[in-house]
Amino acid sequence: MKIKDHFLTQEEFELVKTETKGVFKTSPIPVNISRYYESENYISHHQDSGSLKEKLYKFLQSFNLQYKKNILVDRIKKDSKVLDYGCGAGEFVKFIENDFQTFGFEPNPAARKAAISKTDKAKIIDDINSIENQSLDAITLWHVFEHIENQKEMLDIFHSKLKEKGLLIIAVPNPTSYDAKHYKEFWAAYDVPRHIYHFSKNGMENLVSKNQDWKLRKIKPLLLDSFYISMLSEKYKKSPLFWLKAILHGTISNVKALFNSEFSSLIYIIEKR
Repeated sequence: MKIKDHFLTQEEFELVKTETKGVFKTSPIPVNISRYYESENYISHHQDSGSLKEKLYKFLQSFNLQYKKNILVDRIKKDSKVLDYGCGAGEFVKFIENDFQTFGFEPNPAARKAAISKTDKAKIIDDINSIENQSLDAITLWHVFEHIENQKEMLDIFHSKLKEKGLLIIAVPNPTSYDAKHYKEFWAAYDVPRHIYHFSKNGMENLVSKNQDWKLRKIKPLLLDSFYISMLSEKYKKSPLFWLKAILHGTISNVKALFNSEFSSLIYIIEKR
């Protein structure tokens, strides 16, 4: 399938199969991929603008943050050590810093600066090697894993940083969801070339199962993602009443997923063996 960078450049890329069934890769990967993140509208890196859209996003984000936090609270003890890898402007680390010993890794200088400015207790870093081996109880990647090209190397690093039975929590978009099939090449969560890899539910299960260092414990949905992704997809299609259509198709996606588990975005809770 060929997909345009609807968000920024309108360049065309292709999704190609990988050696893992159900996992696809964007091709070609630009050498200067950092320039594809250089936009004030890149939501994970920008700071509060005060606009109505931004306020609505932040309101809905608060529900997502609590949902994500509950995943940790239900599985690890208070004051456990947690690394949010690719923490962006620091919303999640700020949200959990009073409950856990929190670290945030962020390579983007502007986003890292924003994270440092809004957190009080969390330690924001730009080098994961500054984290002691076998010291972390959990590592979270909220829509970050799909941006990483050297995934095998990073999985080995995550494994070395986690304690025995430590948790690796990965949230990624699901290209076999209803909204992905409905919007096809306009599906906003393809987000090429920033999203280097694309994981179907079976694809992520295959990736974990063939790696003896990890065990997949549970899969959970991110219910609000279907609405946000549908809204962006409708805007890429230049649809009138895009917000109304987004609510419709976001709802259909979640209802269908109640029966087949193919939610728009999925959280994989993985344990270190």
